[in-house]
Amino acid sequence: MPAPSLKACGATKTVTGPAVFRLKEHTRRLLDSAKIYRIEVPYTLEQLIAAQVELVRVNHLRSCYIRPIVLRGYGQHRRVALRQSHRGLPGLLGMGQVPRRRGPGQGVDVAVSSWTRIAPNTLPALAKAAGNYMNSQLVRMQAHLDGYAEGIALDESGKISEGSGENIFVVRDGKIHTPPMASSVLPGITRDSVITLARELDIPVIETQIPREMLYIADEVFFTGTAAEVTPIRSVDKISIGSGRRGPITERLQKAFFDVVTGHAPDKHGWLTPVPAAEPVPA
Repeated sequence: MPAPSLKACGATKTVTGPAVFRLKEHTRRLLDSAKIYRIEVPYTLEQLIAAQVELVRVNHLRSCYIRPIVLRGYGQHRRVALRQSHRGLPGLLGMGQVPRRRGPGQGVDVAVSSWTRIAPNTLPALAKAAGNYMNSQLVRMQAHLDGYAEGIALDESGKISEGSGENIFVVRDGKIHTPPMASSVLPGITRDSVITLARELDIPVIETQIPREMLYIADEVFFTGTAAEVTPIRSVDKISIGSGRRGPITERLQKAFFDVVTGHAPDKHGWLTPVPAAEPVPA
């Protein structure tokens, strides 16, 4: 019954040791999501950041997926009801050692889902909240049952929104197109990172509404996300995209992204939060 806000980010093994990618931005989104749902979190941004770094450190993790969760409290009378306390009960839960995934070179096969992305003024798409993922689960389950790796949801106007847990980018004639916030997309941290990297590589990025059929005539299409990172798409609805494998722009962005994440390129944006070495456990 409690309405939780949640977010996830990843720690990755770099050339200088483990580091968490864009921890400040992920944690700010957690607090933003809680605020949208009127949940008061009794910790500061800095305290939550420090707790996550410490959690990775003491568990001796080199690469992992971090999933902090804030649950709404039941309030004074501890009753299950729609009208609940605003006070949040934060916890760092469900963190495990998971290898960082790399997008497959050949790409994945996806399909446009019959399920529509949540409409404006129903559930807040800008909040990363557990309730929103009920919609995502329907998209993902349908795709898997039909033999696809992932589904793409359209918004209420029939324009492209996003995957079940990923933002989407469409490449045509050397330009990258991606749906705007108004298309019911989550403001992905990896999405923002890829947009930044693309512009640094002088690749034009246009945030605009994208019709479904644009997918079929695109030169390249790819997903971004904390878990997906940068994943190329080779076909949509059994229609081959471009050459049917990862395209050159996707490949350039993958390399630029992974070079920063693994510490092989300068971290000029301050995206990596180093995790101090764990102290030896006493015998």
